[in-house]
Amino acid sequence: MVKESIITFLWSISPLGEAKVGIPYGLLSGLNIYWVFLVAFVANILVFPIMMFFLDKINISLLRWNPYKKAAIWIARRAKTGSGSKIQKYGFWGLIFFVMIPLPGTGVYAGSIATYLFKIERGKAFLANVIGIFFSSLIVWLTTLLTTMGVA
Repeated sequence: MVKESIITFLWSISPLGEAKVGIPYGLLSGLNIYWVFLVAFVANILVFPIMMFFLDKINISLLRWNPYKKAAIWIARRAKTGSGSKIQKYGFWGLIFFVMIPLPGTGVYAGSIATYLFKIERGKAFLANVIGIFFSSLIVWLTTLLTTMGVA
């Protein structure tokens, strides 16, 4: 149980999956359904402060390194063209919706980058990310539960 909980947590905090991967892993590993939701949700929430610290403190130093700078500019352009107009137009609600959609390229990592790029107030952005993470996790959790029960 401990090993599966740790792996669920790590998948949920990882940019490769977030809770979109952590929840199915935990449920398919036989963990308690409520425990899986809690572990994945908390891990995904932790991404926002970690990303804000990274973007504020470490990103500036890494921008001096040309390969990193090229990658960062590519990500920033993609974020601005992909969903930037909607997040800027709808603000708080746009950020919630963007983080809430359980698809690749959305989620708290992208929401954190949008917060940084569009200079959204951190307190509101954190709340929008938490609400979006909750609904995204709920969608994935319910879908996985129903699928494993043979309902969906």
